[in-house]
Amino acid sequence: MAGTQNGGLDFALLLDGLAAEREQGITIDVAYRFFATRGRKFIVADTPGHEQYTRNMVTGASTADCAVILVDARKGVLTQTRRHSYIVSLLGIQHVALAVNKIDLVGYSAERFREIEEAYRAFAAGIGIDEVTCIPVSALVGDNVVARSQQTGWYAGPTLLDYLESVEVDQERMQRGPFRLPVQLVLRPDAGFRGFAGTISGGTVRPGDPVRVLPSGRETAVARIVTRDGDLEAAVAGQAVALTLADEVDVSRGDMLAAAADAPEVADQFEATIVWMSEDPLLRGRSYLMRLGPKLATATVAPLKYKVNVNSLEHVAANTLELNEIGVCALELDRPIAFEPYERSREGGGFILIDRITNDTVGAGMIRFALRRSHNIAWQAVDVDKAARATLKGQTPFVLWLTGLSGAGKSTIANLVESELLRRGHHTYLLDGDNVRHGLNKDLGFTDADRVENIRRVSEVARLMLDAGLVVLVSFISPFRTERRMARDLVGSGEFVEVFVDTPLEVAERRDRKGLYAKARRGEILNFTGVDSPYEPPEHPEVHLDTTVEPAEASAERVLAALRQRGLIA
Repeated sequence: MAGTQNGGLDFALLLDGLAAEREQGITIDVAYRFFATRGRKFIVADTPGHEQYTRNMVTGASTADCAVILVDARKGVLTQTRRHSYIVSLLGIQHVALAVNKIDLVGYSAERFREIEEAYRAFAAGIGIDEVTCIPVSALVGDNVVARSQQTGWYAGPTLLDYLESVEVDQERMQRGPFRLPVQLVLRPDAGFRGFAGTISGGTVRPGDPVRVLPSGRETAVARIVTRDGDLEAAVAGQAVALTLADEVDVSRGDMLAAAADAPEVADQFEATIVWMSEDPLLRGRSYLMRLGPKLATATVAPLKYKVNVNSLEHVAANTLELNEIGVCALELDRPIAFEPYERSREGGGFILIDRITNDTVGAGMIRFALRRSHNIAWQAVDVDKAARATLKGQTPFVLWLTGLSGAGKSTIANLVESELLRRGHHTYLLDGDNVRHGLNKDLGFTDADRVENIRRVSEVARLMLDAGLVVLVSFISPFRTERRMARDLVGSGEFVEVFVDTPLEVAERRDRKGLYAKARRGEILNFTGVDSPYEPPEHPEVHLDTTVEPAEASAERVLAALRQRGLIA
């Protein structure tokens, strides 16, 4: 990828892997190089060409304005050429230079060059790349790299450097678009000033221009354009400014100020293309943090629609995405956001996914479009709410979530706790892992993906029961921290109590009256937690029970004591 500046405009270039590195079998992440000409300054990002480094190609392409795809004149358009071109198209790069290298080794043949050019243009048109400039070059002797070659009198196009110095940069396109300002910071230096700061991602703005605040939809007008060096009469894409508004409207970090006459859509469910960048697979039903510009939301992955074979471009059925794989799935957000399809706006449609536990970036995504149900389904207001239902029952509703290995004693302890709560007059319901799999979740197996979906469904049921004013006891292995965090985040603060029923694996195996561990050890049951599937113990549970040192009755009493201490029961 290359970045340049020309009159304040950034330029970026993606270079398709160094031939010498490929031939020597050397692999790198992304190698950055810098150079300048009289017209522009460049940052070149050279990305390795192998399929297992797709994420590096995506990293380089994500901020590039132009891509240079190298092909060997002797070999022509290869699978690797098609793969890299697909990623270039996927990442929204509008300008592609096909550098047909080693033209000297085919005798500077115009016929060979045109054969490669025709094959590449036909492929590029099929994946949505319209602007292609094909250039015959010899990197070894410099033909058509900087100076025009006398050996290619049949070629009338630009040299590679001429092309790079004249190609349109992305910021020029952004400035022609409608006004967009993602709000990165709300400024209140004193009582008399309230400004909304950020970098303009599209268009031009002037004082007096009508703008819309998204996602709320409120309309107002720009009062001032404030910078460190004074007010401006106009500001364009790429400039960092603070805007003041004509009216007192609610604007927060992550909101967007947009041209009122041409504002982007607002939705909370999307179809998106995901490039997976983590050793841990993407799983359906799992929640991740999604960051689009300064906006942060929680995104849940609906069942994956398909993944893309980046060599053949074939759509392949899949339930998960592994490292470096690309797929299309639906995302459901916990709040509406302003967006634009990625093909129209990188800034408005490009996002990253972040692991909720480790805070690692695990995926990069491109919004394709909003799902229709996002606009057609609205939350129905009701007169009877959770507080009214809880008052009728005379109790404080909460979720008591028991987690631990199979055989740890979760169900026994949950049953004892519920019996005592019922004796004291509480309205309860116990969701047990085995019982739920007889009905609601009988279609799910025990793969990691199915376990994630199992807990997602149960968490939603627990939330509904909590809204009904009940005390909800949940007894599930729930092996993954991410899903337990998701269940906690679905309910209000103080309404979730996590109980870790801590039992060593060898003790749980000795207690196993169903013989499940023995079957798992013999390979008759696959993906069994503790044997061939991991269990991630809670790091900060509200209650930690060690069932090797106390009987179930004592553990149940400790849970009740913790509930009394928190004021959840009398």
